[in-house]
Amino acid sequence: MLGGIDILVNNAGIAINAPIEEVRFEDYERMLAVNVTGVFVATQEAVRHMKAGGRVIHIGSSMTRYAAFPTASVYTLTKGAVAGFNRSLVRDLGPRGITVNTVHPGPTDTDMNPADGPVAAIVGPGMAIGRYGQPGEVASVVAFLASPEAAFVTGADIVADGQLTA
Repeated sequence: MLGGIDILVNNAGIAINAPIEEVRFEDYERMLAVNVTGVFVATQEAVRHMKAGGRVIHIGSSMTRYAAFPTASVYTLTKGAVAGFNRSLVRDLGPRGITVNTVHPGPTDTDMNPADGPVAAIVGPGMAIGRYGQPGEVASVVAFLASPEAAFVTGADIVADGQLTA
């Protein structure tokens, strides 16, 4: 290790959408492994090497944290777990001078949820600004939380969703 870890961004995530009675247990386990266990393991390992001023930033989802959507129950479960983890970590890591925050993007034009994909037909009409977000727009929020200017911001759930859930 060169000099420790200053910033961790837990950005990995998958969604396998289906009505709850059709969710295969293997898909449930896979989403749990990536969306919850992956966040736990990455955070646990990273904070072992973090000093005061470190940042832990989780990527949640406004669609599951603040608004329910059909076929997203297991995804909602996993992102809800991350939100609870965020709140607890604030108390664990705050005394060490490490901030912990979650960014909840709304529909963002990515490979997982393209702006011309099937989810767009469901959420598009609810977008107050009339478009999907761009990855760079979410990255700007993350960059702020990672910056020295955000040293007093911790325990925050920051929604960046084009007012989908307002």
